Amino acid sequence: MQPVTQHMAEPQRFWYAARTCFGQELGVKRRLEQMGVEHFIPVEKRRNYRGKEKDHAVISCLVFIRSTKKEACDLKVLDALPVNYLFDYVKHTMLTVPDKQMEDFVRVLNASLTEGGLVHEPLSLGDRVRVARGPLQGVEGNVLELQGAYYVVVGLSSLVYAKARIPRAWLEKVKQ
Repeated sequence: MQPVTQHMAEPQRFWYAARTCFGQELGVKRRLEQMGVEHFIPVEKRRNYRGKEKDHAVISCLVFIRSTKKEACDLKVLDALPVNYLFDYVKHTMLTVPDKQMEDFVRVLNASLTEGGLVHEPLSLGDRVRVARGPLQGVEGNVLELQGAYYVVVGLSSLVYAKARIPRAWLEKVKQ
């Protein structure tokens, strides 16, 4: 007779949203990279007053860390990472962002589109839309029109929003 072994499921990883002090985003990013922790802190190159390119955090004071809840807490307490996790007052726990929502947010932040196509149905401000073509195909968000240009807006739990200009023809209304 073979012994019965119980397999413990690995704890689930989530994206945790956290705040850090202004100007500490890049330091937190370096520390997370050194520790091998999956994270997202959007960074862009900007020229300073001397014309020298430097990294700059796109979203001030905001850090996203993908880990288990225990690992996230250990980063703050044991590793003294200078972050404060955001709290979800509805669920009474640390705020988490679903993987798909985070993936869409990252893709929208990184996108820059210039092509167009045919328009099939009218859209109103705030309509829920899906990008039907191009590098952001599959991303869902809300439509925004500014000065004749269309944008898809993706939010993370009403915390922060990203927008990317999308040809109107690439947007389709999501049936609710």
